[in-house]
Amino acid sequence: MNNLLFKANPKNITTHLDVLCNSIGVRLAGSPEEVAAGNYASEVFQSYGAQVSIENYPIGRREVKRQELEIKINGEWLKFPCSLLGASPGTDCKTLAAPLVFFESEVDYQREDLSYLSGRAVVHIGTHIESRDCYRRLMAANPAFLMFVDLRFPGTIPTGDGLFPAYVADIGVRPTVSISYFDAWNWSKNNAGEARLTVSGGTIKGVALNVIADSPGTDPESGVIYTGSHLDTQADTVGADDNASGMAFQMELARALSSLKLKRTVRHIAFGAEEQLSVGSAAYVRTHRQEIEKHGMFMFNADSCGSVLGWTQINFNGPPILKSLFEPYFQRQGMYCKTSSNIIPYTDQFPFAVCGVPGLWLNRPNCTAGHFYHHRPQNSFDKISPEVLTKYVNAAACFIADIAQADQLPYEREIPARQVSGINKYWQDLFGGWKIL
Repeated sequence: MNNLLFKANPKNITTHLDVLCNSIGVRLAGSPEEVAAGNYASEVFQSYGAQVSIENYPIGRREVKRQELEIKINGEWLKFPCSLLGASPGTDCKTLAAPLVFFESEVDYQREDLSYLSGRAVVHIGTHIESRDCYRRLMAANPAFLMFVDLRFPGTIPTGDGLFPAYVADIGVRPTVSISYFDAWNWSKNNAGEARLTVSGGTIKGVALNVIADSPGTDPESGVIYTGSHLDTQADTVGADDNASGMAFQMELARALSSLKLKRTVRHIAFGAEEQLSVGSAAYVRTHRQEIEKHGMFMFNADSCGSVLGWTQINFNGPPILKSLFEPYFQRQGMYCKTSSNIIPYTDQFPFAVCGVPGLWLNRPNCTAGHFYHHRPQNSFDKISPEVLTKYVNAAACFIADIAQADQLPYEREIPARQVSGINKYWQDLFGGWKIL
């Protein structure tokens, strides 16, 4: 470890957060606001001397003009809030009406026959369907529409979320909205019997962007160190911690490293469409697969890492020695880390691991389920600590500077076999593998 100490500026971080959250706001994938965030990041990277390029790729863009959900309780139709999931179609302004049925996803996929869901308004207790077989069986049952309940963060506001694009492309989709946990609770308590859903708008063809900012190394053949964070948000949230915090971290990190002449190229990438299951980073690795597999040395991903209250958590994909190599950089900042080596397909680091590139995801949870404001309007500027992000930048800058200028990397450039099988399984199942959707 070198003796170089960086001094990130919390005022810069505050400025970046203010622009992304307050000046631009909600940044749905493919929207003008996502483009505005990309243009802002591009200008910031260029101001620090980086060589910037922008790559576009097709996505399904969420564009909803009206969404109305009604539930019949004790003979009376009552309105409840809902949020159309990303990749879901609307109802073409028509009203879909159907008997209501509760589906306990934690156990009900064990049933051999799901035909009882046919033509029903299904309250799906659980947000994600992480099994292609389960999703296929649910679509084959042909429900009238689906209402997803977030079990991770019980609350009174629907969670913004999305369906997996690969599942939708390969298997199909029914209109799907999220609803709040306590609304579903009260429907069950009061024996709600019918539901009506009307959605104007839905998912249309769109284009998202990746912003690539290069700080070329003095020895281009010695490899590339990647940093990544994402530009976009879910619906109805400015995403201060998901992921304006990661973007502010990345832009200040670029400034901290900009004065150094490093042996290896450092490539900062601001990804779009992460909230659709890392579509932007998957598009990048599909386009640049050979280069990444040949030259990729490390990928440092920052996402949801700015919570005022919480703890530092790092997930590693790569050789076990990474943990002991990395932790001292944070300890120099007076911070200690909770670490893991789980396979987590919900970060922009994951597609790089598919290419065999070691890396990590830096985040800062504040409850055992992650973040209490996850994908909700409460994910606002006041939840973020620029001072915490400043310490993270200082630690990360020292680590990246060390591995970017080392004659020989202090770790093996490989993903352990015990992780590879899990990575490949998720890549094929959730992402659809190497085919372009």
